[in-house]
Amino acid sequence: MGEFGWYSFFPSKNLGAWGDAGMMVTSDDQVAERLRKLRLHGGAKQYHHEEVGTNSRLDTLQAAVLLAKLPYLAAWSATRRQHAAYYSAGLAGLPQVTAPVVESNNEHIFHQYTVRVERRDALQAHLKAQGIGSAVYYPIPLHLQPCFAHLGYKRGQLPVAEQASHEVLSLPVYPELTHAQLDHVIGAIRGFYR
Repeated sequence: MGEFGWYSFFPSKNLGAWGDAGMMVTSDDQVAERLRKLRLHGGAKQYHHEEVGTNSRLDTLQAAVLLAKLPYLAAWSATRRQHAAYYSAGLAGLPQVTAPVVESNNEHIFHQYTVRVERRDALQAHLKAQGIGSAVYYPIPLHLQPCFAHLGYKRGQLPVAEQASHEVLSLPVYPELTHAQLDHVIGAIRGFYR
């Protein structure tokens, strides 16, 4: 899909290491050579730095954890899809909740199961009071982040992104969830909107 890409193996990812980890991929030999240099302090030879780089090598422990987990990834993803379908069915007909849509010609891995909801912050507090974890990814849209202030966007210029940032809520979807736990989440959400 592109010249190069990155994968995050942060511990909370579907395929997560024990600590911080990631991988860069490319089919371009020149890009691969440069990326190898950049991940090793900017040089191809130890202690010789052609440009400023970083120390971004995947350590052996993280690689071992990933190798142990990799054979289970497809099954975990299938279970996440089942949990997402269960949530979507359980929350159907609730006008205050919009579940994610997956087109029939696509397959989702559901790193997060993110719904758009009315009164998001109050719902999140309600879930927390019932011992249900949830998260907001991301509360501030990119165009309003300080690092992008130089682009000149102002509040109100991207209203759909701004509205979404006030409505999104991610529910637990990890593979180890039981149907009883999923029912508890669904029941808590339905109870909130009565």
